Amino acid sequence: MPSVILHIMNEDPVLGEIDDMPGITDTIILVKNPRKRDGKDMAHLDPNVMTVIWPISRINFIEVLPSGEEEEIITHVRE
Repeated sequence: MPSVILHIMNEDPVLGEIDDMPGITDTIILVKNPRKRDGKDMAHLDPNVMTVIWPISRINFIEVLPSGEEEEIITHVRE
């Protein structure tokens, strides 16, 4: 499950996890465990909320964070 940072129009970025990357025809994105970039709860969401649905039309761009597997694959380059 990739971790992403959503950059939503006129709002602070949101950190969360998604099951799948949105496709070209998708109109919504489901984000699990939404939180601020520093890990704190979001003030405008109820603390018990586990999943939020945002319309893709409100998203400026999505950053995909590296998973543990990707970090292990990328190693130091020989000098």
